[in-house]
Amino acid sequence: MEAYLVDLGKMDYQDAHGFQLKCVQWRLLDEDRPDIFLITEHPPVFTLGKRGGRESLVVDEQFIKNRGVDIVQTERGGDITYHGPGQIVAYPIVHLRRSRLSVKTYVDMLEEVMISCAADYGVSAGRDERNRGIWVGDNKIGSIGIRVRHGVTFHGLALNVTLDFEHFSWIQPCGLSGVGVTSIERETGKLVDFSLVKKSVVHGLGKIFNRQFTVVEKSFLREG
Repeated sequence: MEAYLVDLGKMDYQDAHGFQLKCVQWRLLDEDRPDIFLITEHPPVFTLGKRGGRESLVVDEQFIKNRGVDIVQTERGGDITYHGPGQIVAYPIVHLRRSRLSVKTYVDMLEEVMISCAADYGVSAGRDERNRGIWVGDNKIGSIGIRVRHGVTFHGLALNVTLDFEHFSWIQPCGLSGVGVTSIERETGKLVDFSLVKKSVVHGLGKIFNRQFTVVEKSFLREG
């Protein structure tokens, strides 16, 4: 099945969120249109899910804002999480009914994409009943938070590749105590080429979702 792939490069979180909403609207206008898979990387930002998350801050909110990091409320599921440089973020805009997918199966597939990508680098990651996403022991390496609007998904996954962990020390990730975070680079103990990991994520999305990607620019929305 054909799908569009849009590489947004490094994009501010709220700009990417606005673009997602436009893609959802575009997708809803015609069920036969292709699904859209967005790949990006964000400047430092904390996002809050529907369960909130401000209570999971371990530093004062003003401390965070003074360092130029936004705290953004979103409509996705889950609790607080962090996005920043060195983390691959994918936002699939998928029509679930057209793809014959349940929400649970869809989330399972997002996890499988990250598990497969980590395995490409010799990192054995798996699921944990405490929280959706993927883990290496008690350390989270990939997060998931989604929203479904009229049967079309947005938000998605975030895989830690080479990122700086300082910002994670300011929160309890996903609102859970007694857990840590890790990355592909930390687990391998080697320098990792971010661009190659991004290619691995794209390959995994194509394989697991059975999509043939056509690479398009953001302007496809105006043209369509």
